[in-house]
Order: sequence, then C-alpha cells, then structure tokens
Amino acid sequence: MATGEVVLFWRNPTSDPDQDGEQVVTTTSTPATSRWCTSEDPLWPSGTFLSELPQGIRRNMLDLGIRDRFAPGERLMRENERDTHLVLLLSGLVKVTSCLGNGHEALLGIRVPGDVVGEMAALEETPRSATVTACSGTEVRVVSSAELRLFLVHHPEAAVTIYRTCARRLRRANRWRLEFGGFPVKVRLARALVELATAHGRKGWRGVIVGVDLSQSELAALIGSTKETVHKALAELRRDGVIETRCQYMTVHEERLRRVAQLERGAS
Repeated sequence: MATGEVVLFWRNPTSDPDQDGEQVVTTTSTPATSRWCTSEDPLWPSGTFLSELPQGIRRNMLDLGIRDRFAPGERLMRENERDTHLVLLLSGLVKVTSCLGNGHEALLGIRVPGDVVGEMAALEETPRSATVTACSGTEVRVVSSAELRLFLVHHPEAAVTIYRTCARRLRRANRWRLEFGGFPVKVRLARALVELATAHGRKGWRGVIVGVDLSQSELAALIGSTKETVHKALAELRRDGVIETRCQYMTVHEERLRRVAQLERGAS
C-alpha cells in the first residue's frame, strides 16, 4: 500500500456505493506505529485511559471489578439510568449515543480497547448522560463506583488520568460544536474521517485499518448532518479523487483528505 493512503471497508461489499444503501466507513491512515503503545504493553492504543497509566497501576486497575461480555448491538449502559458503575473496555468497540429533543440520535463518539465509559456517572453518582452500545463482540471489566473511588484515593495518578480523559472528551465536544456551525458538511466529514483514522488506526496488510463500522446514518449523526447530505459528500469525495471505492474496500488518499478537511499535516 502506498504511503498516504487510507483503507475504508464497506459493510455490504456487494452493494453499489453510489446507491442509498447503508455503507460502512472503516478508516485507516499512515503511519501507525506512533498510535500504539510500545512492545512492552502492545494491547492498548495510545491516547486511551489504560495506555496512559503507569504499568503497575494499570495492572492493579485491570484487577478491579468483574469481567463481562457483550454481543454486537447489546447495550452496556442506557441514557438516564441511575446505575453508577464504570466500564473498562478490554476488547471490541462501542459507540456512545444520546437522544436529541427531535427524536433523533446523536453519535457522540467511538470507544476502543483501553478506553473507559461511564466515568461521569461513576464519579458524580448522577444519571447516565449517554447510551453505550457494543459495535462488535466486546469484553469489559465492570467496576462499581465505590470500588473505583477507593482505588483513586490510593492511586492519585489514576485519578489524574481519568480526569484528564474527561477534560479531553469535553474539549473535543466543544471543538465539534464549533465546527458544526463553522464548516460545510464535506469539511466536517473529512475531519471526522481524519479523526477516526488518527484515533483508531491499526496496521493491516493493506494499510492502517480502523475496525469502526459506521453507516452513512451514523456518520451523519457524528457530524450533525443528514444521511442524504453525507451520501452526497461521499460521492463528491469519490469524484474528486479523495476516496476510491473497489469491491470490498475504499481507499482514501490522506493528503487530499487533509486538504479537504483544511487541516495541517499532523493535526487532527
């Protein structure tokens, strides 16, 4: 695979990508090595909660709670429920969504192994602010609020890390809110693809693959648009040579994608 190319896979490879069928956008980018932990602890993608903990504290953290598994489509937690446990993701992918006042659903983010979900309710003992749903088979550790609080008292480095995680997510949400009003849909879509590639890329035989299956409807929810408008933007990206679709995958040319996203090289 040539440098600067990104591979995206489609959920239904037999469908015509120019039709209105649901398409999955699974993004990749290059290079990959800087996005993953060192060989000393290769399981946790860089930037995730577990990757930022010192090794000894991380090992202790992974002993907390109980192990559980969720099937694709199964909910780990539901918006407005009052349970207060935290979930550590060990494998699989989940999506975080919230219901809007008009009855639609907003996709707030994707979480990968090494991430935590439910931290706000666990720390504040308030109702859930979002729903978390497994996108694939997902293995987790479920940690009660009481056990988490005791652990954080004895391991202040973990407390700092979890608050840093909360702050980073809030900053990202604020940035997206500004971009919704400041950029057209095609730019927001390109930025979303760059961010997914940067955050969730892993090296595959044809490039750096992100195992995040997003339909056009989910992409639209992520960037605050409609499925029809996202469909049109994807068609324009194909026409302009930013992305290419083949039998089972899509290739995105990273430099062109960043130009469309109006991003400097290395920014995301």
